[in-house]
Amino acid sequence: MVIARPRNDPAQYDDLLDHWWAPRGAFAMLHWISTARARLVPPATHSGALLVDLACGGGLMAPHAARLGYRHVGLDLSAAGLRVAAEHGVAAVRADVRALPLASAVADVVVAGEVLEHVDEPLAVLAEAVRVLRPGGTLVLDTIADTWWGRFSSITVAEHLPGGPPPRLHDGRLFIDRGQLVGECSRLGVDLTVAGLRLSATDYLAWLVGRRPDVRMIPTRSTAGLFQAHGTKRVR
Repeated sequence: MVIARPRNDPAQYDDLLDHWWAPRGAFAMLHWISTARARLVPPATHSGALLVDLACGGGLMAPHAARLGYRHVGLDLSAAGLRVAAEHGVAAVRADVRALPLASAVADVVVAGEVLEHVDEPLAVLAEAVRVLRPGGTLVLDTIADTWWGRFSSITVAEHLPGGPPPRLHDGRLFIDRGQLVGECSRLGVDLTVAGLRLSATDYLAWLVGRRPDVRMIPTRSTAGLFQAHGTKRVR
């Protein structure tokens, strides 16, 4: 039975628990975005390098973190999702990403993928992400812009596309002000490089007919919809 939940209800992720690692399931696009996110993560430079994954869900960053040489700690509120993440090699910790149970400056990389647009205090999440990141470490974000195009592309259109986000997953009122994001990160000590992100239309058509296992997400100049940001924490 499909449960009609309010927009942005985190219980939707538990309703769709079996979809986390289904190649053609409800979270297919999250896999594609995770691959694009991983392109911004530098290879580990020392043994034991730590990647902290905020709102890790079912652990979709796991194969990328392993390939790049990181210990992978994932934090999320969903106990069920964390069990799935642990099955894929993530050191899973149940926690609120607005108050991380981690010491300051312990992470070589912090990724916050598809989470800022789901919380009512995104600046608190940013503050915690930068706090646990060591000086010289890398912050990687992806989220959705607070624009008419962000709402149209990610809700009106994408929720009706195969592989796109499940219906009612997003609430456009929580989408992110790009200027505020860049300004707050700069204040915290991370200067961001920002780029838009879209799926490859040719890949998507091939995926629809079963000729590709996945879809490439392509950087774009426009940051008015889905976008990525990354930067290095300043060494003071």
